[in-house]
Amino acid sequence: MDSLIAAAARALAGGDTLGALKRVALREDPPALALRGIAMAHLGEHARARDLLRRAARAFGAHETLAHARCVVAEAEVALAMRDLAGSPRALALAATQLEARADRANALQARLIGVRRLLLLGRLDEAAAALAQVQAQGGPPALVAVAELTSAELALRSLRSDDAQAALERAREAAEQAGVPALQAEVAEMRAALDRPAARRVGHDGEQLLRLGEVAGLMASGALVVDGCRHELRAGEARVPLARRPVLFTLARTLAEGGCGGVAREALIERAFRTRRPDETHRARLRVEVGRLRALLKGLARIDATARGFVLTPADGRATVVLAPPIDGGPASLLALLADGAAWSTSALALALGDSQRTVQRSLAELEAAGRVRAVGLARARRWLAPPLAGFTTILLLPTALPPE
Repeated sequence: MDSLIAAAARALAGGDTLGALKRVALREDPPALALRGIAMAHLGEHARARDLLRRAARAFGAHETLAHARCVVAEAEVALAMRDLAGSPRALALAATQLEARADRANALQARLIGVRRLLLLGRLDEAAAALAQVQAQGGPPALVAVAELTSAELALRSLRSDDAQAALERAREAAEQAGVPALQAEVAEMRAALDRPAARRVGHDGEQLLRLGEVAGLMASGALVVDGCRHELRAGEARVPLARRPVLFTLARTLAEGGCGGVAREALIERAFRTRRPDETHRARLRVEVGRLRALLKGLARIDATARGFVLTPADGRATVVLAPPIDGGPASLLALLADGAAWSTSALALALGDSQRTVQRSLAELEAAGRVRAVGLARARRWLAPPLAGFTTILLLPTALPPE
């Protein structure tokens, strides 16, 4: 390594991004390209950074495996910041293996953490938990330990394990202070604040009540039949009935739960589930079919009985019925929750994270843009979408999760 490359690397490590660029701005050799790419990433020029890192990786080639693997990891970090989630994780996994084989533990740890964070963005919580269990962060650089603990805390929050999340956040705070990185300290503080913000609304006959994550977790563990409008599922203890792919059935379940022991009229069920104000015999026939399907799914958890005017939902074993609603109304909640993280998302990445078609996401974005709730930057394939932060509550329960196969 020559003196200019060494000086640029020291400048980058010390946070002097412009000083590093001054030393390598006109050079085209692979180490200089890699350092320029990292510096451009620090400045937020992600597209340029990815191009430089790709050029550096190609220039290093197969003969300089260690340097090539480091470039792959840096490019993966940039892709994550760009919310480019479509790439294959195989190259990153191979780079992590190569780095571990050559005793570069810090970069190997970073590669593993990038893979886990990607799974979290895609809502694959079970896969993320399995991958995180294989990560051995203790003893590594404090900054990476803080990232690992933040990742663990986010996974715990999205799984409604508040105690585990608080313990991980305390470890992340200690590591971030040891690392002395202000951005990490701010991220820890922001996630700690999420524990005290409203995460959902409890809807009942006596009005609405805002609930924090710990309170939501307590409801889930109480054994009550919870109609979860954030995750679009029904839960009773350990039993879960996911209905995210069956919106008509979920609307029927929520309407019946809100109706309480008095039941709900057929006309009201038809209006909410089928979005029509002029029901006819075909709608009534379809209602009977859909109620029959819902009955079969809720077997053992609740009973749906016909009454003279409609239907009534009765939980099994004398359970209470609780209806949770998102803390915000209007617009696709999960889409807004993803955009509220401050990153610029492409429609393809949003579709991948939400499990919807790209066309569906485009229609939703057009409606939100018309309402002034999101904005687009760039044109054509370079277009990205942003939304202002959703202040006052946490979006943890609104983030998408991978749906089980039917």
